[in-house]
Amino acid sequence: MEPGRSATGRAFGLDLPDYPWEAMAPYAAKAARHPGGAVNLSIGTPVDPTPEVVQEALKAASDAHGYPTVHGTQALREAVVEWFARRRGVTGLDEQAVMPTIGSKELVAWLPFLLGLGEGDVVVRPAVAYPTYDIGARLAGATAVAADSLDELDDATLARVRLVWLNSPGNPTGAVRSADELRGAVDRARSLGAVVASDECYAELGWGAWDLQRGGQAVPSVLDPRVSGGDLTGLLSVYSLSKQSNLAGYRAAFVAGAPELMPNLVNSRKHAGMIMPYPVQEAMRVALGDEAHVLAQKDLYRSRRERLLPALEEFGLTLSHSEAGLYLWCTAGEDTWATVDRLAGLGIVVGPGVFYGDDGAGYIRVALTGTDERIDAAVERLTSR
Repeated sequence: MEPGRSATGRAFGLDLPDYPWEAMAPYAAKAARHPGGAVNLSIGTPVDPTPEVVQEALKAASDAHGYPTVHGTQALREAVVEWFARRRGVTGLDEQAVMPTIGSKELVAWLPFLLGLGEGDVVVRPAVAYPTYDIGARLAGATAVAADSLDELDDATLARVRLVWLNSPGNPTGAVRSADELRGAVDRARSLGAVVASDECYAELGWGAWDLQRGGQAVPSVLDPRVSGGDLTGLLSVYSLSKQSNLAGYRAAFVAGAPELMPNLVNSRKHAGMIMPYPVQEAMRVALGDEAHVLAQKDLYRSRRERLLPALEEFGLTLSHSEAGLYLWCTAGEDTWATVDRLAGLGIVVGPGVFYGDDGAGYIRVALTGTDERIDAAVERLTSR
């Protein structure tokens, strides 16, 4: 029998597209040849240390000889509820309607499957979006449809919509939906009987009108009473501490809301063994209760943003959205890869907008996740041509 094939001749393995970032290899290689080394602003992985208070919590919980629970400890779930009330303006959340996840990406990828979606069902995701929304639909055998409003869809498609993904603040665009805009999206989805899942992991990183520490307002959650009307049925908020607390390596995230769905989600994950390790649960509990490190990290990103943005504009890029989050969504009015190549010539690696859907053509995503030294190097190269 040919290796990699079953007795029927069918190939083993999922029929998924190649991981898109492999296409960046030649541009990364070009940037690496710059005399000052590459400045990699393509992927939003944190570069600053994990806060000491969180590291200490992880160490203190390291004697984890027993199995952890899928649903998470009661103390962790209560910390999530308190965090929602304190930081997101969400009241009335029951700790039973909270579950830790092994990072938010795995929940995004597996939610359609865990909800029982399949062939014939439609998952709606933003027009410019993180690719994992599409992958999650494909893993379940459902169909992903790109749309920023359900009103863009025809009646035949609307009849099959079972899950609507919102992403505010958005990746890669940094766009923020107001409470009124979220309420409109929720009401429309509810009229179809669809679940609404909101990916909100950049919510603490608002800028300008959404910069709470500079006189702006907080980024609203889908669970906010102004959005939900006080009823969390069919509404899920997905959140990660990777960005606000530099915990990407911990895979520390959670999902909350939809009390009628949570028991089945917990039960399904029990069967699959999708369990956050207890030391990480403790680290996340402590991180959620400590605001000082979150504000300090935001100050770093704000400073980097304020230095990098004018340099990109001097290079000839125009900013679009980017009201929140770790990215600057820009265009030079040319083909995406032409901009990527020109920046690689300066030793700067950025993310191609085409990775995020057809509507991303012509754009690039520039991450703020460089050290101060690397951000300053990028600024010097952009402004000294």
